[in-house]
Amino acid sequence: MIAESHLSIHTWPEHRYAAVDIFTCGDVLEPKVAADYLKELLGATQVSLVQLKRGLLNPEDVQNRRLVPPLPRTS
Repeated sequence: MIAESHLSIHTWPEHRYAAVDIFTCGDVLEPKVAADYLKELLGATQVSLVQLKRGLLNPEDVQNRRLVPPLPRTS
């Protein structure tokens, strides 16, 4: 299903509950396709989807090495 990224499934069978995290890289993969597949496979009757964009969101920042400075150390 996902070759370059990964997913994790946390289950609570006693509550008939599973939480799935789908981590993807790049713009090729569609996490929604994986979520729909897992919904069908697991027989889910309720689904909540949240998408979080992580990492550097502006490719120009990567190219120009304009990275966020580190947080100051605390004593």
